[in-house]
Amino acid sequence: MTPRVLHTLPALQQAVRGLAESSALPVETRARLVLAVSESAGAALDAGQAVTLEVTRETGRGRAAAPALVLTLRTPGAARPPRAGHSPLPARTGSDGSLTWRVPLTDPGGGPAPHRPHDAADTATTETAALEEELRAALGRVDALVAEKRRLTEELEETNTGVLALYVQLEERDERLRKAHGQTLRELEDALRPPPLTLDGLELAVHYAPAGTDAPTGGDLYDWFLLPDGTVHITIVDALGHGVRSTRSALNVTHAVRTLALEGHPLESIVARTHEILTPFDPDLMATVLLVRLHPTTGDLQLANGSHPPALVVRRDGTAEFLEVRGRGVGFPLPGSERLLRTRLHEEDLLVLYTDGLTESRRDPLEGEQRLIESVLRHRHRPIREIPGALAEDMHAVILHSDDTLALTLRRAPQPG
Repeated sequence: MTPRVLHTLPALQQAVRGLAESSALPVETRARLVLAVSESAGAALDAGQAVTLEVTRETGRGRAAAPALVLTLRTPGAARPPRAGHSPLPARTGSDGSLTWRVPLTDPGGGPAPHRPHDAADTATTETAALEEELRAALGRVDALVAEKRRLTEELEETNTGVLALYVQLEERDERLRKAHGQTLRELEDALRPPPLTLDGLELAVHYAPAGTDAPTGGDLYDWFLLPDGTVHITIVDALGHGVRSTRSALNVTHAVRTLALEGHPLESIVARTHEILTPFDPDLMATVLLVRLHPTTGDLQLANGSHPPALVVRRDGTAEFLEVRGRGVGFPLPGSERLLRTRLHEEDLLVLYTDGLTESRRDPLEGEQRLIESVLRHRHRPIREIPGALAEDMHAVILHSDDTLALTLRRAPQPG
């Protein structure tokens, strides 16, 4: 087809639209092609430059080739070639600055060229009708897209509603499982802890809190029982780790200590002997141990220690001291208590036994020990059952390091007569 030289934008649009109609292009494709060519040639035409439109039809060869209408736009002698920009229909830019559109044909043969009136009024009417047709096609496309968007939005809302309902159900089930799991562990732990010990002249109370609510049991455990001579034996254990495994380790230690104590082994030898019994069966076991024996009537107090924080005693007159005994715990190198500390607990003296979760919540053991003394002095006159919890509340006002916490308080009551 002979190239056409065009000087005005309406003439260019009329030519492109006529080619599209004669090639039976869909209305939407025709509109895109007319708009793309118009945008590309607009600057040159506004500057008074003529543009050239070349048209060819590719018949297509081979099975993979498809017939196409090919339009090439040139601006001979123009200072700048036309630019496609963000064209409604992408074009290929040639080395000479030309733009080429290749539009596949659904009707390879094309139909007869439509009658193009020569009268200006008729031409305007025809162009207006063509524009209206393209506008209707565009609006139809917009309406279809809006309807599709609405449908997808409704489907998405239904899906989200279903997912949200499923998520809520899963959360509720998970919460029920967590509560059941926690309740089971608490019941198990309560079953493992010794029953309350009631003795004339002696008051006992304990507070325990796990490191996290998801694992309501841990490696902090205590045991108390009466020896045949009437002496009260107390064991405080802090096994390495958290959860059920550390509870098992702590339980093994308390059972071994109880057996050895009831067999009559000297208190200062029990930590080392416990290590000898348990570590062959559990090489990874590590636990700190504090052993206390108190005669309720005389107040005679004995302590053995294996790497555990020292006991704190607050006397009736308000003086306080830590009962330091050096030693190494079960699973440590050279385990055992280096000596046996002997002292006396007088009437209304308060003894505090605890694990490091109480004093190391701010990562500074020395600072924690000082705060513990101040807290015990503040609460020592309260009923014994309230003191351990009050101490834990004071010590955990700020928590930088979360750990299982055990606090056990023991006070000699005034003797009758």
